Amino acid sequence: MSPFGRTFADGDRIEIAGAVIRLKVHARARRISLRLDRSRREVVATAPSPRRLAEAAAFARDRIDWISARLAELPQAQPLAPGAELSVMGRPVRLVQAPGRARWLADEDGSSAQITAQGEGEGFARATQRLLRKQALEGLGALTRTHAQALAAPMPEVLLTDARSRWGSCKPPVAGKPAVIRYSWRLALAPLAVADYVAAHECAHLRELNHGPRFWALVESLVGDPAPHRAWLRAHGARLHAIGSSAQ
Repeated sequence: MSPFGRTFADGDRIEIAGAVIRLKVHARARRISLRLDRSRREVVATAPSPRRLAEAAAFARDRIDWISARLAELPQAQPLAPGAELSVMGRPVRLVQAPGRARWLADEDGSSAQITAQGEGEGFARATQRLLRKQALEGLGALTRTHAQALAAPMPEVLLTDARSRWGSCKPPVAGKPAVIRYSWRLALAPLAVADYVAAHECAHLRELNHGPRFWALVESLVGDPAPHRAWLRAHGARLHAIGSSAQ
């Protein structure tokens, strides 16, 4: 029996001094290790085998000061609550509590908008997120259509996810069915140029299913130098995942 008074399985989560630790088995790991999963706002303790998960848990407990310091560096969670202000596909949007069904209310020129929804707490957040996803699907779909046309590629099916490890993915056409591009809906909260880069990246896969020189040449032909957009996602991606998250 471990010092925690229990045995562990791959994927278990434990709490140590208020910090959430996810236990993970990785057969190729050579040692016990810790890493911060910024998108999930938790620490991952990795072990080479299930029998060493208790050791990984103890390792995390012994390094709680390091864990606390890393978690303190994360962006503050931003709930979807009345009064919050977001940027959605490059437009400022304010969240407002109001009676009736949730609505997207754009101003006359469409340069800014409000999301109005009733209630508060989880109910308000769910209604708001539904409208944010709708805007994400429309906006990312339009960017995809533009890039697919520029590449003379058939329009793929566009779907949304809340993936934590990747911003987009492209599945090639199979048996006469169109290609499928999936985006994290949170890209709608990024600067428009960054969302456009991800759309160009995934559309380039419609022609090149790799990340070789010809692929990157296609991306550059669509949006110019991708480096600034990739750097923005590395630096600020955790902030996008913090929107709509609860504080730990």
